[in-house]
Amino acid sequence: MPPSALSLLLLLLGAAKGNLSRDESQPTTSDETVVAGGTVVLKCQVEDPDDSSLQWSNPAQQTLYFGEKRALRDNRIQLERSTPNELTISISDVVLSDEGEYTCSIFTMPVRTAKALVTVLGIPQKPQIFGHEQPIDEEKIARLTCRSSGSKPAAQLRWKKGNKELKAEGTEVVEDPNGKTFTVSSRVEFRVTKEDNDAEVTCTVDHESLQNSERSTTQKLQVHYKPTAKIEPHPLYPREGEKLQLQCDGQGNPVPQEFLWEKEGSDAPLQLSSDSILIFPFLNKSDSGTYVCTATSSMGSVVAKYNLDVSDLPQLPTPHVHSTPAPPPGPSQPISHASSMATASSFTPAPVQDASPVPSTSSTYHAVIGGVVAVIVFLLLSLLIVLGHYLIRHKAGVCVRHGETVTSSQRQSPAEVMCTYLTHEAKGSDDAPDADTAIINAEGGQAGGDDKKEYFI
Repeated sequence: MPPSALSLLLLLLGAAKGNLSRDESQPTTSDETVVAGGTVVLKCQVEDPDDSSLQWSNPAQQTLYFGEKRALRDNRIQLERSTPNELTISISDVVLSDEGEYTCSIFTMPVRTAKALVTVLGIPQKPQIFGHEQPIDEEKIARLTCRSSGSKPAAQLRWKKGNKELKAEGTEVVEDPNGKTFTVSSRVEFRVTKEDNDAEVTCTVDHESLQNSERSTTQKLQVHYKPTAKIEPHPLYPREGEKLQLQCDGQGNPVPQEFLWEKEGSDAPLQLSSDSILIFPFLNKSDSGTYVCTATSSMGSVVAKYNLDVSDLPQLPTPHVHSTPAPPPGPSQPISHASSMATASSFTPAPVQDASPVPSTSSTYHAVIGGVVAVIVFLLLSLLIVLGHYLIRHKAGVCVRHGETVTSSQRQSPAEVMCTYLTHEAKGSDDAPDADTAIINAEGGQAGGDDKKEYFI
């Protein structure tokens, strides 16, 4: 082999050996990601330390550890492992300012280094919902905003109403004053109905720092809607002479606070107050008719009607119809027997003076007449009893006409006949065989008792 060729071969072998030597002395590291408040572990390894020590430095090029010796007095930084081939440290309670490139160095000739990028994730704060503070009227547009700050990188927000997803109208990302984290805002708009009252609206923030867990906020909507009403009788089957209560059951948000009671065909209102009950102390047939309750709230008024038919027999149950928009003002419509209707209107009734329920005068007259009749009947019965008792205690009389004995029914004229009326008190009269003997016995037993005889001349 020529000398020149041999020299070239030796040079190539030396270069290869030199390159291998440099690779074995090159330290290796890896990038790390950590959530703020967590702990990050930094590991540096080398195959051939060449009798040199490994060293870790922070992004500010401050030495943290040189071999097993602590260089920076920070109790959050701890030595995990130190050998000629490895230097591993940990940093606990990581903050956003710990983010950056950390350097592992080995002091050979020349000095070899390796970089490890530490990324710190900012945890988003719990989202807040704005725009629900005041109640929303039905059929109006609800505009809600959800906001979450402190995320790094910027978080994602999503909406739900009940179990239904809501599409956001727009999202805004703003950098926080610290220059590292972000505040994210999301807006949503939708039209509300009465069914949305007390509905739950949820805003959820999604971020890699949450590690598959959710962070969300839920708020209930308050929707104001028009009232509804129906009239319920108590008892259900009213009868004449009984007490009756008609209750105007008003529902809505807000709940009706004013109730106006009227009777169709009557000029004056029966009652205007916050009390929803109309009371009849003593029912009579004159109370029959159609009663109207107007329930009013800040969202409008609703009209409910009840047809009352007072009779001796129990009244059939009165059906109730769901509220419907009230017709324009006009002549009252006829209402069928034993039916109840409820109609809703958005108008507010004109103010009327407070009035108590109209008392029933006919019930008072009936009571007075009944008392008088009872007294008269009692007197007649007493008179009949006394008269009957008197007749039972007395017997038929005996009359004498010119020495001839006749009964009182046979006498012809008072001048010709003398009659004697005997009572049970006349001793011996009951045992006498004939009228003559009865007179003799009676006269003998009634000596001094002339008051027991009666003479007709």
